Amino acid sequence: MRALRNIKALSAALLCVAIIGTAGFHFLEHWSWFDGFYMVLTTLTTIGYQEVHPLSQHGRYFNVAIIFAGVGLVFMILGALGQALLEFEFNNLFGRRKMEREIGRLTGHYIICGAGRVGRAVARQLESKPAQFIILENNETKAERIRQETNWLIAHADATLEAQLLAARIDHAAGLVAATTTDATNTYVVLTARSLNPTLKIIARASEEGAEKHMRTAGADQVISPYSFAGFRIAQAFLRPHVINFLEVALVRSSELGLELEELTIEPSSVYVGKGLRTSGIRHDLGITVLAIKREGEEMKYSPAPDALLCAGDHLIVMGEPAKLRELEALAGVKK
Repeated sequence: MRALRNIKALSAALLCVAIIGTAGFHFLEHWSWFDGFYMVLTTLTTIGYQEVHPLSQHGRYFNVAIIFAGVGLVFMILGALGQALLEFEFNNLFGRRKMEREIGRLTGHYIICGAGRVGRAVARQLESKPAQFIILENNETKAERIRQETNWLIAHADATLEAQLLAARIDHAAGLVAATTTDATNTYVVLTARSLNPTLKIIARASEEGAEKHMRTAGADQVISPYSFAGFRIAQAFLRPHVINFLEVALVRSSELGLELEELTIEPSSVYVGKGLRTSGIRHDLGITVLAIKREGEEMKYSPAPDALLCAGDHLIVMGEPAKLRELEALAGVKK
């Protein structure tokens, strides 16, 4: 903020004037250091007490210079303080209004409850897609810090309150992540969110082993424990190191491999509806491998047969070059 920088510069200049004034009275008038400082203080604050000691003619000239320089700086600092206050209030006002407008336009977005390590990791992945999301963080200091460090839409809000979730347009959201630091809070967030939107996909973070059952009872579609997942990854890194390395590159560092794993849905308007996997040309024309097909109400089919029929609403797990995947999304009718 420019006003704050001005205040710092003016304060430094005023300090210099005070030091010069104290030294000037000491050497010109042979006053004690304290008397010189006291004279400068009463002059700069415009209190108007009488002179500490009678001034010589040179001392009066010097004091005039201190008055013009010092008092002028004091009033400039007061003006800069007023400007800083106005800037702060305007930024707060327009910042809130801008955030309210952005939230009001959200639809098909994701709500991340909690801006801890898990919540921020989810936000980074959604940002890379890109996908719309909003973070609800109960700690105002943390929310403000993240807002300044990123371009994320983050609100200081308590995700356990219905009003806060409704303000985040939970009725228009595609999913919610309960990623606060305690299992009890996450369970309550899940319970509140499920009551507000029965069809919402909810994924919760759990720390304790026994918390998963309660979160699923509250309405969570999926419960993930970072500690269990980390233990699984460590064990698999010993047992199947090449498989783990492949999946890490494919899922996290796909640019190094030149391939991406993607999930997409066959829309009713897609050219693929009613075609077999071989005749669709997904593999032959686009060079994309279909790893699995998930149809509503059925088990996922891994490595589907070439004559597997594609239907509207099918979810395809595919792997291929990023550019070809974008072509497939267009042919599948995926809306951006």
